[in-house]
Amino acid sequence: MSIRISIPDKVSFIISKLEGAGYEAFAVGGCVRDTLLNRTPGDWDITTNASPNQVKEVFERTIDTGIEHGTVTVMLDKEGFEVTTYRIDGEYEDGRHPKSVEFTNNLIEDLKRRDFTINAMAYNERVGIVDAFSGREDLEHGIIRCVGCATERFSEDALRILRAIRFSAQLGFEIEEETKKAISIIAPNLLKVSKERIQVELVKLLVSPHPEKLLIGYETGVTKLIFPEFDNIMKQQQNNPYHCYTVGMHTIEMLKYIKPTKVLRLAALLHDIGKPLVHSINEQGMDYFYGHDTVGSKMAKTILKGLRFDNDTIDKVTKLVLYHSYHFQADKKNIRKIINQIGDDLFPDLLELVTADTKAKSSYQQKERLEEIEKIKVLYKEIKDAGECVSLKQLAVTGKDLLDAGVSQGKQVGIMLNEMLQFVLEYPEENKKELLLKKWQLKDKTNI
Repeated sequence: MSIRISIPDKVSFIISKLEGAGYEAFAVGGCVRDTLLNRTPGDWDITTNASPNQVKEVFERTIDTGIEHGTVTVMLDKEGFEVTTYRIDGEYEDGRHPKSVEFTNNLIEDLKRRDFTINAMAYNERVGIVDAFSGREDLEHGIIRCVGCATERFSEDALRILRAIRFSAQLGFEIEEETKKAISIIAPNLLKVSKERIQVELVKLLVSPHPEKLLIGYETGVTKLIFPEFDNIMKQQQNNPYHCYTVGMHTIEMLKYIKPTKVLRLAALLHDIGKPLVHSINEQGMDYFYGHDTVGSKMAKTILKGLRFDNDTIDKVTKLVLYHSYHFQADKKNIRKIINQIGDDLFPDLLELVTADTKAKSSYQQKERLEEIEKIKVLYKEIKDAGECVSLKQLAVTGKDLLDAGVSQGKQVGIMLNEMLQFVLEYPEENKKELLLKKWQLKDKTNI
């Protein structure tokens, strides 16, 4: 008896419509995998022996999204579903894309070209699951295994190397031994993969439930090629009372403790990246890393730019790296000043970062530091609830107020506003327009 899985009505409709026209059609790939794992698929792909033009004849509304590779998007209402003709890939000349594709009437030939067994299953309600490569068995045992010869699959498309590690992280699966060996062999082909594609896979890995699977990349020589700075921190010892791991293993531990957002996980990954460059040993033989935050912030910017991250992400991550070791105390004045420097929007993330950083260290003074961070969170809430000024936009005096009061247009306006802000950060109760103008010996002409 074949296993039945639940598929959306629109997917069932497309399959039935193609079958009614005399063709084969199946849901295929990740949607079948995720459904078997009781996960919600991100999208539903359909494969068929109908040619792209035949698919277009069956449905009223279609879009030629990748017709040269056999893909047509079928539109139902405002929702699109990719329908791709069974195909056999030609020779891969660039280590990423097939030079040509050949359409076939054989579903197994189509499944044979796919990356991993767990992604090489197809399903429809009439036939049930088509699983020619033991994908269900690998799902049950939590294994990532290439379809056929692993070195061939990775040689065809080096991005599959990162996908293997990413799937391992997302699903908590182990990579099968022959597949892992092939990763080590074919890893140099990753130099052919675009930085943008590497970025996408890295982020998916980092925000997954198992970011520690990045270690597979280290063990197989992948990080040495795409992120060599990580290999450097893996080797950096930390003979210091506050630490019980190498810099790299401390970073891995920290990734487990921090919320799975792109900015926070990237900040955790890069927060100590500058340590090997500033490493010093004191007279007692202890390791110290003075200035690693400043150096690390600059390195993080270079790394993120190299991986083609957007400017907003780069700005946030580099700020968090810069301030992660700033030892601000549970004192409102101190907290207002750091909020002003890093930005009100980033301050909660900074608290998350320093909390995770502390938890990933040794037990030495850990309890005391975590208690202090909790006090800081309470004071931060009080500052927010009271609406205390932490930025120029909250300052009671504006640039226009200064111009109206007779200050010459130019640098002096900015200098004076910043002086007022620094004063108000210390004395928030003084954030009143008339008080500030009087203190700076200016007359509020708007009240005359």
